[in-house]
Amino acid sequence: MTWVPGAAGSGYDLNHLPYGVVVPSDGQARCAVRIGDVAFDLAAAEAAGLILAADSLRAPNLDAFLALGPAHWSAVRARITELLGDPAHRADVEPLLLPLATVTNVLAWTVADYVDFYSSEHHASNVGQIFRPGGAALLPNWKHLPIGYHGRAGTVVVSGTPVVRPSGQRAADDFGPCRRLDIEAEVGFVVGAGSTMGEPVPWQRFADHVFGVVLLNDWSARDIQAWEYQPLGPFLGKSFATSVSAWITPLAAFGAQAWTAAPVQDPPVLPYLDDDRRALDLDIAVEWNETTVSTPPFRTMYWTPAQQLAHLTVNGASLRTGDLYASGTVSGPERGQVGSFLELTWGGKEPVMVKGEERAFLADGDTVVLRARVADIELGPVVGTVFPAHV
Repeated sequence: MTWVPGAAGSGYDLNHLPYGVVVPSDGQARCAVRIGDVAFDLAAAEAAGLILAADSLRAPNLDAFLALGPAHWSAVRARITELLGDPAHRADVEPLLLPLATVTNVLAWTVADYVDFYSSEHHASNVGQIFRPGGAALLPNWKHLPIGYHGRAGTVVVSGTPVVRPSGQRAADDFGPCRRLDIEAEVGFVVGAGSTMGEPVPWQRFADHVFGVVLLNDWSARDIQAWEYQPLGPFLGKSFATSVSAWITPLAAFGAQAWTAAPVQDPPVLPYLDDDRRALDLDIAVEWNETTVSTPPFRTMYWTPAQQLAHLTVNGASLRTGDLYASGTVSGPERGQVGSFLELTWGGKEPVMVKGEERAFLADGDTVVLRARVADIELGPVVGTVFPAHV
């Protein structure tokens, strides 16, 4: 139970405590933890001796804290829980609580590398049918390894950042603004502790390296993507913007009730991918101009985040503090459970109604919000508004 007014029973109660970076009126970025509708200023708390974190929380972002590893994460979380839960600390802590309405969120960490996977069987099957009509929905390798590609770390942006419509090649001798701008509702995993190059990280060490979870929108230019993606896969159609939550939910916040069984895999996978089949039981909601158009269930993902981490490093590729890897588009078996408008409108052929208007892809001025909840935890939302292409 917390003494912070209004926090009890919210999606940001004492059992959650997501980390972020806020900028108050003095313009100085501060590491913080969200509880209810306030941010606990961790920089000030460490400066006052209330928290011991090797001065990592007095930095302008979470990079140094993420690098400390799971033992330090656990100790700091326990101390923050004590400070925000025991009324005996209220006099010391209350002056360090910043109302969210008075601060601005910035990207909480430096993204080192960004990898995006393609791990929903329903999404991959839908896209296969849309892009390759009459062909196999899934390519032969899909059920043998988590398919992924290396993205652009420099264009990962915090929720609320405007998304400028990209321009590029749409076909031979056809250059201009994207006409088929789309979203991809995903879940991202933030790496804290790095690893040694040449040494694979087994799936069992997932929690030793992954600090926490964010919602993620991998904006997609479908016409640019369709022209460029063969034979090497996504490039400019994906690299212009990826939006993430302002708040990172630590793995430690997810109790047993937050996990469920992942889908059974057939055929059997290789030993290094043979995990415990645990899936986060997240329910995602996609809002398009304030209309909820889809509710993708994360529990249906064929490849788990632990498997993705194992595959990401099985060749000896090292992890770095700040690495981000994304689940890939989350889609369930029903049309109302898909994580992209490509699927929702079946390639634009079956428009949906958004505020009384038939729509297939995003127009300038449109706003998309991703939300997610598991048990009594609400992940930080991801908000993005489309701005016109640069001329």
